[in-house]
Amino acid sequence: MADVILAAAIGLIWGSFIATLVLRWPAGRSVRGRSCCDACGQALGVRDLVPLLSALARRGRCRHCGAAIDPFHASVELGAATIGVVALAMVPGPAGWLWAVFGWLLLPLALLDARHLWLPDRLNALLAAVGLLFAGPMLEASLLDRWIGALAGGLALALLGWSYRRLRGGEGMGGGDPKLVAAIGCWIGWQALPLMLLLASLSGLVWALATQGKGDRPLAARRVPFGLFACIAAFAAVPLWLWLSGR
Repeated sequence: MADVILAAAIGLIWGSFIATLVLRWPAGRSVRGRSCCDACGQALGVRDLVPLLSALARRGRCRHCGAAIDPFHASVELGAATIGVVALAMVPGPAGWLWAVFGWLLLPLALLDARHLWLPDRLNALLAAVGLLFAGPMLEASLLDRWIGALAGGLALALLGWSYRRLRGGEGMGGGDPKLVAAIGCWIGWQALPLMLLLASLSGLVWALATQGKGDRPLAARRVPFGLFACIAAFAAVPLWLWLSGR
């Protein structure tokens, strides 16, 4: 129980940083320095920066100017806390902590792709490096298995994108998607990779069909945030693979 509470607390703190990152980085704003109100620019003190609690105490408004605080902050904080709670409640011990870290590193990539169709190389590289260095105990995948997963996943998505360009004469996949799948392979290895890709593909297809009539562009011309679905599928594939493999 203590691990679950600790994971929730870490998730809240990490989520606060991730929300700031996702809001500022695409706009070209620095994520360094003191946090400030987006409306009035006033620097925030310690009592304004306690995840969730500060916003609740101020009823979702800035203490200085009264402007509404973007609810995106609280949503991301809750999401990151939920990742930690789910991981440690379902998979106790080191494997659970690794699963939580996996989810926390996937979170900013999922949000950036959902909001901006952008998968930064630096975040993909961070995900890959941490996976190769530490992820072995999560699914008991050897370093060789994870290297194979990275190469197989990245090359498969790159080949798919290249084939689409040759056949259709346009871009069918963003350049960050193969890198993301390669980075995910660094965590789950080649054995669980097909499961992750299946889940991601099905999720993307369901989303595309569900939103088919909500835009003025035909389905074939719409851009699907595949990275978002890959991140969700990668996190979900961990307990599914543990169950399927009888571990």
